[in-house]
Amino acid sequence: MDLETYQGHGLHLVFKDEYPNKTVNGRTNSEILDALDTSGDVQYHPCPEAYPGQDTPTGEVQRYKKWSKSAIYPGTERTISIYVPNLGDSGYSGEYKLLVFQDGDGYSNRAGPIRATKVLDTLIHNREIGPAIGLFVNSGVPESAVTGADDRQVLRQRSIEYDTCNGKYARFLIDEVIPFMESEVGLPMSENPKDKIICGISSGGICAFNAAWHEPAYFGNVISHCGSFINDRGGNQFQYLVRSTERKDIKVFLQSGEMDADIILGSWPLANQTLASALEYAGYDFRFEFGTGGHNLRHGGSLFAETLRWLWG
Repeated sequence: MDLETYQGHGLHLVFKDEYPNKTVNGRTNSEILDALDTSGDVQYHPCPEAYPGQDTPTGEVQRYKKWSKSAIYPGTERTISIYVPNLGDSGYSGEYKLLVFQDGDGYSNRAGPIRATKVLDTLIHNREIGPAIGLFVNSGVPESAVTGADDRQVLRQRSIEYDTCNGKYARFLIDEVIPFMESEVGLPMSENPKDKIICGISSGGICAFNAAWHEPAYFGNVISHCGSFINDRGGNQFQYLVRSTERKDIKVFLQSGEMDADIILGSWPLANQTLASALEYAGYDFRFEFGTGGHNLRHGGSLFAETLRWLWG
């Protein structure tokens, strides 16, 4: 398809930016709300490791609100939280692994479906994985939204950061956020990409994959929960890129479900199945868990400890 034809079909436009409330064939993008809590999710509960034993030390979490030190996304502020495991008197002096979570508050919520810090407490205490730092990063909030503009600005900024299929967000993490984290914790971090996991849900899921795609020498592992590999800022093209590009040295965990979102922009179940097929075709080390649930973290939470063992065990 030549450029004129491509633009003639409006394929160069970001549909949800151009037509935020458009109805097509009686359907709207707001139907994604129907997938957030479904009958297919009732069987999923946080993994047993999300309930640490009484003898399990609790790691420390430092929270930084209104962090605004980005030159890559100027005029934004966000909340960043950093988890450091409690190793007691173990005398550990080695390097630490790193997990980076997009939509960080959803993953760090100690009463949520993932409860990442609790799972890390358990796995590290049981020596099933090595000591690891958890970096929980929320998407940016524009200054104009902070002063009272509507939520559409916040959602658009999240989409710009997470859904855009270039290397900008990866550089934001590598050049700005992770150095800040390192200066705060003062601990030796592994430089091996296999010791780093990047994780997210929905737009955060494709964001994680995209960051590793652009920076495989830094991020060697991906966790994508209900990743948005649909027609939103180009994410639907990854299935072709995976097939047509020399295999990158990344290990990928994908998760979706039968009742995941299905809207004008695309079908999440089909998009994730298609990407899984492409990863298999290209010979990637990957795992795809397709369940019965919807567009949320409940299935991913039930598998979270198992996911970390598969990537790092």
